Order: sequence, then structure tokens, then C-alpha cells
Amino acid sequence: MKLDLKLYRGYVNDKELVVFGHLFKSWAPDKYRLDRKGIKHTSAIIHKFRIKPLSNYELHLYFKGKEWKTKTMEDGYFRFTVPFEKDLESGWHEYEVVAKMEDHFGIIEKGELLKPYDSQLGIISDIDDTFLISHSNSFFKKLYVMLSKNVNRRKIFEDVVDHYKALSKAGQDSEQASNSFFYVSSSEWNLYDFIVEFAEMHDLPKAVIKLKKIKTGISDFIKTGRGNHDHKFQKVKDIISFYPNLEYVLLGDDSQQDVHIYERICKTYPENVKSIYIRQTGKEQKEEIKEVLNNIESLNVSTCYFKNSQQAIKHSKELEII
Repeated sequence: MKLDLKLYRGYVNDKELVVFGHLFKSWAPDKYRLDRKGIKHTSAIIHKFRIKPLSNYELHLYFKGKEWKTKTMEDGYFRFTVPFEKDLESGWHEYEVVAKMEDHFGIIEKGELLKPYDSQLGIISDIDDTFLISHSNSFFKKLYVMLSKNVNRRKIFEDVVDHYKALSKAGQDSEQASNSFFYVSSSEWNLYDFIVEFAEMHDLPKAVIKLKKIKTGISDFIKTGRGNHDHKFQKVKDIISFYPNLEYVLLGDDSQQDVHIYERICKTYPENVKSIYIRQTGKEQKEEIKEVLNNIESLNVSTCYFKNSQQAIKHSKELEII
């Protein structure tokens, strides 16, 4: 039987290490190219959702002379959350995972994990309609864009890269050091490689990426990015709990539930959120969004409801974040 192992960017603090990924039968979603045109692109996107995860398979993680063992979940997902107290330089480090086949080791893959640089700031950003133009307000338009436009033709909001780069370097006094970025989205793990490639193409800060439960069929594909968004609250909560000594800048948009999720985060972690940025996706600002942001302001968290990223940049300068 052929296996395919997909690893995602992990992260580590002074006490614990987190690494996660999926194991598949035959092909992982990232084996289908993102740069083809027309029907070939449409076919590649659909194939990303026609995958077969493997459950209860044994995996071994190797990092800095240590080894840990686990097994995949029912949907092929695995996560190592293990003690790790060795001294480790800040930056990105390589790890290795091996998928065991019966009585011998099978496929080996290498991934990366982040040890944050010393800083006071962490940045957590949504993806769709926060930096990637996705038309989440319109189900059919979003589906059309996903199926018809390859990664080279998808668009990014103007000046968003300048804002994110400034946030990445805020408070850092060396070229190498940067603040830690996390991209959290209701897109599924099927689209992980698309997000990585899009971010690299546009020179966005390198980030740990956290997505929604993987989907495994055409009917699931039709519902991509929809449904309950509570997983985003849990993932943002996990990040802040893992790095509790940081203040966070949270970025999202008004097309889904970002503002409500971030309000809950502010109430849960009243000392950890410095500022919240919500992108306006329609022609007019939404009264409901403004009401929630006013309530967040009452918790001593600065907010910015903006149409273009220059407004967000101006706000960050006024707060002396950048």
C-alpha cells in the first residue's frame, strides 16, 4: 500500500513541542499542482478534496535526538504535544516524522517548527478576505473563483503586505529576528499548500498555519469554508495559551465571525490582546460589527474597522505598534 505523509509547521516553547499533520492512502492534497489553467486547475482543486486519510497508523517523531510515538486519528490527523525543555535557538528548525508500515518503517518526511524570537508581540491573522480576496460573502462567487483562478491569478488586498511586514519587524532590532505570525482560517487542511504558496508568492511573513478539519469528498468540497467557526476560537485560544507572555494583534474581516471570535478571546484573555483589525468587505460598514468593536474597546483593547490597509497602517503607527 502506498502512503503519503503531509506535515505542517509546528511550534515550541520552553517546555513543550507541538507537531501535526495527516497521513493518506495514495496521494496527499499537495500533490496536485496549483499553477495549471482552465479545466486542469478545476480538476486539481477537486482532487484535493477526494483524498483518503488513514486512521490508527503508527508514526514516530524525531527531533534533536529525541523520539516520540503516536497513531493517527480517524480522519488521518495526528498531533504530537510532548514535553521538550532542551535549549533551542530562536527561528525555524527541521523535524522528521516516519510512518511505520507493518513491521518496517515506510515513508519519511521532514517539516519545520518555530521557536519564536524574543519579542513582546504575536500576530494572529485570518486568511480569506483578510489578506486573500475570496468573496466569502457570496457562496457562488467564492466557489467560482476557487475553481477558475489558479494561485497565480488570485489577488491580495493592496498594502496588506506592507502592514504585515511592519508588524513582523515591530520592536525587533536585527534583520533576522521577527515577531511570530499565525494564520488561522475556516479553510480546510486540503488547501494548506495553496495558502503556503500564495503567502510565499506575495512575500507575506512566514507563519504557523492552523486550518479546519480535513474534508474527503465532493459533497464536502461544496461546503468548503462554511459551517461552524468555533474551531477558530479554539485554535486562537491554543496559541495564546501556549505563548501567554505575548501581547497579540488580531486581524480578520467582517464577512464571517471573526469579530465575535475575537470578542470572546478578549473576554477570555483580558491582558493579552493589544489591538484588533477588522477589514470591511462590503460597500458599507456593518452596524453589528461596530457594536461589537465598541464593546471590545470597553475592555481596553484598541480596534480598527478599515476598508484599506493604509488605514490599518496609520492606526498601528498611532498606537506605536509599528
